[in-house]
Amino acid sequence: MTVRELVVISGKGGTGKTSIVASLAALSGTSVLADCDVDAADLHLILSPAVQKEGDFIGGLVALTDQNKCTQCGKCAEVCRFDAFQENYEVDPIACEGCGVCERICPVSAVSMIDRISGRWFISETRFGPMVHARLGLAEGNSGKLVTMLRKEARRIAQERNSQLIISDGSPGIGCPVIASIAGASSVLVVTEPTVSGIHDLERVAELTAHFNIRTFVCINKADINNSNTLSIRNLARARNFNVVAEIPYDTAFTRAQMKGLSIIEAENGETADAIRSMWETMKCEIL
Repeated sequence: MTVRELVVISGKGGTGKTSIVASLAALSGTSVLADCDVDAADLHLILSPAVQKEGDFIGGLVALTDQNKCTQCGKCAEVCRFDAFQENYEVDPIACEGCGVCERICPVSAVSMIDRISGRWFISETRFGPMVHARLGLAEGNSGKLVTMLRKEARRIAQERNSQLIISDGSPGIGCPVIASIAGASSVLVVTEPTVSGIHDLERVAELTAHFNIRTFVCINKADINNSNTLSIRNLARARNFNVVAEIPYDTAFTRAQMKGLSIIEAENGETADAIRSMWETMKCEIL
């Protein structure tokens, strides 16, 4: 069975991306969900996942000094370009980048490289189906590596459960975690808004999806707050051959739904919910 993957991204934070993902999860019913926005994961706030399995995420290596062996010669501190060695040559794990030069230079093998636990990953059940998600630690890197792990696990679960679709909540922007979120995906939904920064960020995201040759849909959230900018987004999408699948009005219903821990599809009916339902029906015909 072929598993399709729809990744929802945005050029910036705060566009309503996660709210849209929760609504699509409610409408799809049988999808596997993945929260790939590991730097600021919040899909769990709406879906209230019940954790079934979890584990440590090893993001790399970090230096550790054995004080019983250390002779205080200072060679490790001399070669450390990140100033990670503190008093008594203890290592600051936040400053350490795991390069391993200190381990090589230590004449008495007092420094060793150990696994760095950079976060936690989770496999959960939600009212809309299975969900994989994670929590990256403060100031930890390698978020792209963690995203790749989550997507791989989501695909495994989809194949086990004969699910045709994975819906992923990607990171905002165009950096490493976004690239890790969309590389190899079947399609991308870009959630944008009619502001100057929204237009600029959509242009950047368009370059990224074009590079990976991924079918791209566009959802304009808060479309009625600036008609001129909404028109600019339509024109940009047309020039890129992107399908604008929804123009959602500004609606405080999103906030009311979030306060209840619900998607807007579950919380209430109205113009906004109808626009999202229509968007799902349009995309479903093309991505499945």
